[in-house]
Parts: sequence; C-alpha cells; structure tokens
Amino acid sequence: MSHESFPTDRPAVVTCGLPYANGDLHIGHLRGYTAADALNRSLGKIGQQTAYVCGSDMHGTPIAVESAKRGISPEELAMPVHEKYQETFPKFNVEFDNYGRTNDETNTELTREFVEELEEAGYVYEDEILVAWDPEEDQPLPDRYVEGTCPYCGEQARGDECDEGCGRHLEPGEIENPVSTLTGNAAEYREREHKYFAVSELADYLTEFLDRLEGTSNAQNQPREWIEEGLQDWCITRDLDWGIDYPEEEDLVLYVWIDAPIEYVSSTKQYSERVGKAEYDWEEVWGRDGGDGGEIVHVIGRDIIQHHTIFWPGMLHATDHAEPRAVCATGFVTIDGKGLSTSRNRAIWADEYLDEGFHPDLLRYYLTTMGGFQQDLDFTWERFQERVNGELVGTVGNFVYRSMLFAARNFGGTPDAEVSDDVQEHIDAAVGQFRDAVQEYDVRGAGDAAVELAQFGNEYIQQHEPWQLEDGSDEQAQVIRDCLQIAVAVAVLLEPICPEKAETVWAQLDVDGDVHAAEDDAVHAEPGAFEEPDELFEKIEDDRVDELDAALEEKIAEAAAENADEAETEDEADETMDASDIEPLADERIDFETFESLDIRVGRIESAEGIEGADKLSRLEVDIGAETRQIVAGLKQLHDMDEIEGKTVIVLANLEQAELFGVESNGMVLAAGEQADLLTTHGDAEPGTKVL
Repeated sequence: MSHESFPTDRPAVVTCGLPYANGDLHIGHLRGYTAADALNRSLGKIGQQTAYVCGSDMHGTPIAVESAKRGISPEELAMPVHEKYQETFPKFNVEFDNYGRTNDETNTELTREFVEELEEAGYVYEDEILVAWDPEEDQPLPDRYVEGTCPYCGEQARGDECDEGCGRHLEPGEIENPVSTLTGNAAEYREREHKYFAVSELADYLTEFLDRLEGTSNAQNQPREWIEEGLQDWCITRDLDWGIDYPEEEDLVLYVWIDAPIEYVSSTKQYSERVGKAEYDWEEVWGRDGGDGGEIVHVIGRDIIQHHTIFWPGMLHATDHAEPRAVCATGFVTIDGKGLSTSRNRAIWADEYLDEGFHPDLLRYYLTTMGGFQQDLDFTWERFQERVNGELVGTVGNFVYRSMLFAARNFGGTPDAEVSDDVQEHIDAAVGQFRDAVQEYDVRGAGDAAVELAQFGNEYIQQHEPWQLEDGSDEQAQVIRDCLQIAVAVAVLLEPICPEKAETVWAQLDVDGDVHAAEDDAVHAEPGAFEEPDELFEKIEDDRVDELDAALEEKIAEAAAENADEAETEDEADETMDASDIEPLADERIDFETFESLDIRVGRIESAEGIEGADKLSRLEVDIGAETRQIVAGLKQLHDMDEIEGKTVIVLANLEQAELFGVESNGMVLAAGEQADLLTTHGDAEPGTKVL
C-alpha cells in the first residue's frame, strides 16, 4: 500500500461489505454497491489498475436461525439468495470483477490458512468462557440465538452485538439477562473452551494504522474510542454446525467475522486465477508476495466500521498481509424522512424499482450524487423526480440531444473544425475536478464534474446560438464541433455513475473504442458521423410520482395491518402482569442533592424516524424549549413514528452525550416498561418546563 496520489504503480482492489444471503436487496443495500462500483470505475478512468470484488456472506447465525424456522438446511436457504444476488447486481450495472461466496472451496482454504498463520504468530489462545445455554433444550446459544441486555449501555442487544444501542461487538458471555431466541427460555451461562484472537496486543499498531487510514472521517474517528477504552480480545469460534470448521477442531466453527472479510482476498484470488497473474496479481495486492501490497479500499455500511478498522486490519497485520489504504463508510438510507423498515415494507426493493420501468442509471445517479459517502440519504419519489428531471433530463440529456440533433441535421455528424482553446480548457478543468474528487473518494464530486461540464455546454450553445449563424459556415461548424467535444467528455466523466447511458452517448457520437475501458484522456477522442439521436433520458411526470407515492403508502399500510394482527394475537396469548413480574424496588437510595442534579424537562417530539439497520432504535428531534435536541430512543418497534410526532414527553436533558448505532444522542426520553409507555404531562406544560 502507498499513500501516493492515484494512479499508483500498485494494483488496487475495491470491495463492498458482503450481503447476508438471507433476503432481498433494497435501495439501502444498493447505495453501497453502486457507490463502490462508481469508485472502482472512477479509479480506472484515471489510469489506476483496479478490480471490484465481493461475495455473499453464507455463514453466521442469521442464516442458521432463519433456516431452522423454515425447516430447511442453511445451504438450502442461502444458495438461492446468492444466485439471486448474482442476477440482480448486473441489472443495476454493478459490475464485479468477481463475486464469490464465503462457503466455497477457495474461501474455506484461505480462511484456514489465515487462522493457522494467526496461531503460528502467537495471536490465538484458548480460554474457558461463559457461553449462553438453553437448559431445557440442552444446547449452546451462540450469537443471535440469544438476546439480552447490553452490559455497556443497557439497551436490548443480540448475543454478538449491541445492534440497538452503542453498536459494540459483544463477546460470548457478556450479554446480561440472556434469553434463548429459540424457545424464549431464560438462558444460563456454562463454561466452554473457545479460541481467542489477541487483538488487544495490537492496540498500538491499530492506533498508528488509523492515523494513516484514508476514507471517511467516521471510519477514522469512531474506532479510536474503542481503542482508548481498551480493546477486548475477540472470541473467534462458535458452537454451531453452520460455518467453516476450526482447524483440527470437530465441534467448533469459526465466527462469521473471520471468514467474511477473508472473502475479499478469496474473491480477488479467483479473479486473478481467471485472468492470469500477469494481468492482475492478487498476491501483490494483499502483500502475500513479501511486498508492501496494493491499494485496498473498503466501502462498507457504518454499522460495521469496528469490524473493518479494528478486527480485520488486526488480522491482516498479524498474518503479514497488507493493510487497507481506505475505509469509506456510508450513511443510512431513509424513505421519505422515515427509517427504512423491511418489517413495515417501508422500502424500495430492487425488483420493485425495475418493475416500475425506470432505468437503473437513474437510481445509480441519485444514490451516488445525492450526498457524500457518510451522509444519511433520504429517498422520496419527488426528490428522485427533481434530480432526474433537473440534472439528467434538463442538463445532461438536453445538452447532448440538442448538440447532436443540430450536428446531424446540418453536418451529417461531426463538422470539419478544430476544438477551440476555451472549450479545451473547460474540458481539462472538468477532468481535473474529476481527478481531485477521486483522490478524496468523492463519487458525488466525480459525478458533479460531468454534470457541471454539461451545464457549461448548455450555456455555451445558448450564448453562441448556432441557429442564428449561416448554415454550413465555419463559425457554425466551430460552435457545433465544440459542443460535440463537450458531449464526448461528458460521456467519459459520467460513465462511472451512469455507465449504460454513457455507452449510449458514446455509440450515438460514433466514437471509436469502449467508453468503459476508456481513461480520462479519452475526453479528447473525436466523434464521427451519425444520424439524428434519440432522447437520452425521459422526464418523470407529476402524476407518475403520485402513483408511486400512493403505491408505497398502500403497501406500508398493508404491512402495518399484518403486524397489528400479529401483535393482537400475541397480546391475547400474554398473561396479565402480576406483582411477581414487577422489578423489585432498589434498596440503595439517593440524596436530594443528587436528585436536584437531574435536569428533567418537558419536551415535544418534532420528528421521529427509525434508524436503518437497528431493529428498535429511532432518531427523534425533541423541542425542549431552549433548543431542539437529537435523541436516540428504543421506540422503533413499539410506536408508530408518525403517531408520536407532536407528542409531549419527559426528557432527561443533562444526560451525557452518547453515540448509539452511529447516531449522536443528546438526552433521554423517559418511558415505562418493556413496551416503552412514553411519560407525558397531565396538562399543557410548554416544552422546556422543568419537572420538579
């Protein structure tokens, strides 16, 4: 790895977080895969040798749990999903150089090699640990087979991570008040021997690594807190039948977060073996040839930052592999300002989008240029319409079509004229803007370079008015020749974001070569002879948006009705709480001075939305009089987000700030019981009123 400006003389690899092979893809998933694809294409445009690899995450308890519910084997569940992913990604012009799976032979062998190298380097040890156990079923409960309370923040958590609270990785035996997800039985802890990765010994190295790491600031800064608090060693085995067996251990499999990132290496190896090491050398990329390695760039969701900036680079370093150059963590995707929720069907599914007849490049453009990598992105059909109609139809499509139409009708294609110096300078400036954006892993900026060049083209043609010049004159030919060269450059620079539409422009302009393989110096390629073009983009009408909004609301309402029916059935089965169910009063008392230190205020919820990737957490904007606070609360599954907007609540205002699931929380909304019955006031106390 180097930190030289791209392109370097070392091969690069771009990866995206592996999708679990247990469900369909929606636009929340597609944001990462399209962004990584655009980044990989952009690197290639500036001359960087690169490959884009990924694969399906076939192991882990989510797949094991779901397959058990359906009465089928984990492989029977995962393989059809893996094959569906292989079919779906190309439909969105996501072009992996290799797409593998974690349970194939290559990854199984490489994973065992990694573990053996970790052992030889002295980073693996065995220890007796407490493992959650279902006493009635007499079986261990790894990871998502157990739920309980996070020991760090007190939120409801899964056995391997606090997904609803602080986002921490949890080791076996850490979760408090454990309950079996298989039977609902209270679990107990029993001692079992398991293998540990001594990542705590790498704290100094990881601190230095984060100083070197490029990418998004959240990926650089968030892990520092975990290192400063003290790294805990990482249990890397599980009591499961589904997974890669630990070498020479019959009753243990490797934790999924061992073999999942190794798939990046495996997939790169498979690509190298397919094309030949002379074209792309996977060992050079990952430093297995004794060198410093290539340019490794990971694009991930921000909920797995810890795995990619602590555990994975620790594994690489301990086994003498190259370290990542950059980690780019994307923000979450919301739908119309509310959290994306698969259970409520508040989602735009990949197949659903395509069934509506929209071109995939329109969604790619929206997802990659609506915001920066780490910003949360809100999808609405209205905003989608605005971006498509304004920038793609009104700017890019309008410029290309009018330039080519005039050229075809008046010159039969490209006029015999030289491109003017002023236009050459604008094109070169756009290339410079594009290159600067790529250096910063800024796919939005890369897309802006193309659109802004098209905007310049619109202004240029409007200013020079070729229709007012003498037909066939040198002056008219000069203007049109300039416009066509701008169109060529727009196609080159837009290709990483809208590859299929760029290919259309390239073909219509009759330019030699392949726009996908073309580097950015192809902005100077000459267009040829051509006939009248077709419109590049189609405008989205208002009534179409109304139909899409109505369809989305209808399916959300249907899902809500189904969930309500399920909840009613569950309520009927529940017994009434009696005194024995109530938690006993605390024996320890606080003094009045301590109570007075609590700043408890009346607040009003101004907005509420679920946090993507967290089953129960919601992000609230709460007016507490003097200011509006962002507060994270565990209300997502217990309250309708629309209904609690405007509700008066009680807020602990001077609670220490915290980051829960990557979202800053500045206060606590008080609620009672497991159903989070929100505390409120009897009268109409105004926001900011102090509770005494």
